[in-house]
Amino acid sequence: MLLPKLLTTLRGYTRQQALADATAGVIVGVVALPLAIAFAIASGVAPERGLWTAIVGGFLISALGGSRVQIGGPTGAFVVVVYDVVQRHGVDGLMVATLMAGAILVVLGVARLGAAIKFIPHPVVTGFTSGIAVIIATGQVRDLLGLRMRDVPPDFVAKWRAYAAHLDTVTPAAVLVAGVALAILVVWPRVSRRVPGTLVALLVTTALVQLLQLPVETIGSRFGAISAALPRPTLPHVTLAQVQALVGPAFTIALLGAVEALLSAVVADGMIGGRHRSNMELVGQGIANLVTPLVGGIPATGAIARTATNVKNGGRTPIAGMVHALTLLLVTLFVGRWAALIPMATLAAILLVVSYHMSEWRTFRGELRSPRSDVAVLLVTFALTVLVDLTVAIEVGMVLAAFLFMRRMAEVTNVGVVTRELDDAAAVDAARDPDGARRRDIPRGVEVYEISGPFFFGAAERFKDTLARVAGAPRVLIIRLRAVPAIDATGLHALRDVVRRSRGDGTLVLLSDVHSQPLLALSRSTALAEIGEANVCGTLDDALARARAHLGLADAA
Repeated sequence: MLLPKLLTTLRGYTRQQALADATAGVIVGVVALPLAIAFAIASGVAPERGLWTAIVGGFLISALGGSRVQIGGPTGAFVVVVYDVVQRHGVDGLMVATLMAGAILVVLGVARLGAAIKFIPHPVVTGFTSGIAVIIATGQVRDLLGLRMRDVPPDFVAKWRAYAAHLDTVTPAAVLVAGVALAILVVWPRVSRRVPGTLVALLVTTALVQLLQLPVETIGSRFGAISAALPRPTLPHVTLAQVQALVGPAFTIALLGAVEALLSAVVADGMIGGRHRSNMELVGQGIANLVTPLVGGIPATGAIARTATNVKNGGRTPIAGMVHALTLLLVTLFVGRWAALIPMATLAAILLVVSYHMSEWRTFRGELRSPRSDVAVLLVTFALTVLVDLTVAIEVGMVLAAFLFMRRMAEVTNVGVVTRELDDAAAVDAARDPDGARRRDIPRGVEVYEISGPFFFGAAERFKDTLARVAGAPRVLIIRLRAVPAIDATGLHALRDVVRRSRGDGTLVLLSDVHSQPLLALSRSTALAEIGEANVCGTLDDALARARAHLGLADAA
């Protein structure tokens, strides 16, 4: 149903729930402040772009989405692809890619494809998520150690070479600030879960730097003052060639946004016992990403950690997410300029903790005990994300997973002759199957083959190879499809080839026990005309009767 959850939850809305939503929204807004700035900086854009993403994108995702408690904004999943787009195409290119991604998300939602996102293989998701976490963590080494280096290479291996070359420029004060921030982030949750550890780390380390006048880099020293003025809507200036080049990144942003948003919504459903509307959630995410770039924002999606914080603090309706956005707006307008004092080492520590939780290393380790094909998909996706490109990693991971799945399905599709008793085990199987071919009286000159499993292009070659091993040409060939739930164009082509070749050998081909999908596929193609409607039989007994009639046997009836 394409109806925002906001409209549903406002029915019977109480003052008590309004107070709980407002409290949760304020707390999440405070939590989101350093994260929005940190994700923007890690993505290679100005800090205020992260704030406006959380404000505008977060408000629209809550107001128009399909989840009761989703909190939207910039997330770590986008850092790699956003940084790459900015480096190659500039900020205008990022705006275009985000607008295209927003349109894609709206189309996916309107087309009711929200459930289709769930079919992305888990090893692919784990692979690129862990890879993104490694890249984010790697990108923080400069600020964690306070290395004096002008530019950091974009490539993973080049980054580490550059770090190694500048190890003699470590700033002890930056290491101290980062260490204090990390200690607070690790220990504070044991002290209080009501007050966010990120805020405590930010306030303590900022005060420490200012009081002791520590020589560390801050947001202000690197980026200048953070603008507290409302952004003016602007349109990007790009060429057609740039738009064509941004199609791949746009689909990557849309895919990441959809996966993150729906995964966050599912987690939230488990926490509150609710049920989100996946298609409406995609539409809401899409609209947010159509508007956010126009006010200088970057891609936005559902944030799992902030959504969980919302739920734990009593948020139960989209009002909480909208309050979170308004809280960030007020903070940005009235105290945003003070954010320039935040040490870069503190933001690096926050992102290091974010990347640690994002890596899901226990899940990654558990996946290594999966079947070898899944492990291959996991490692290839992870390696390509870290060493090459996130877009390439997702494309290759999906294609590799699809090929391995098709090979697996081809292996479980069995084609065999069932006319003769081949061995004692076959006789036992026949006794257990009351509808088996071996229980029938099959005339001489008739061969019965049975296909078990989906009959698609992965199994078509096995089917033709099995038939090619038949010694001599039978007068009647019955192909039984009782265990074939689906057939594709290659399977139909294989059947046509068998019919043509058999006709040349003087063999009649009959089909029996055809299910609805294969029968529909046959009727829509030329295969049915090739086989002949009279040669498609409802049951094996009907096919045997047709075979006897063709052979001119007396008991054809």
